[in-house]
Amino acid sequence: MNSHNKQVFIRQKATESRKNPHSMKVMWSRHAVAALVDEGLRRKDVEEALCDAEVIEDYPVAHRPLPDCLVLSWLANEVPVHVVVAVDVDKDRIFIVTVYVPTHERWKNDWRTRK
Repeated sequence: MNSHNKQVFIRQKATESRKNPHSMKVMWSRHAVAALVDEGLRRKDVEEALCDAEVIEDYPVAHRPLPDCLVLSWLANEVPVHVVVAVDVDKDRIFIVTVYVPTHERWKNDWRTRK
């Protein structure tokens, strides 16, 4: 699956989850839930932001159980958020692997490019 198709799939599953929060279209790893707490973020806000996610890094499939990527999204308060998302096409869902607010120490001003 290429970056564009991942992006479309992620946006679609996030939108479906937004319309029906009990749909199980967006699953969260234990690590991602802990990261939410550390970052002071809310699950609902991140899932809503994923409706307009942009794939900024596509990771190789080798040695990974599912194809995954890093996406950039924007929270309602215009704060950028990075989310590592694994795509599970067979089960028609996505997994949030981790989430964080990018910093200027590691990212350029476009939030898409590592320093």
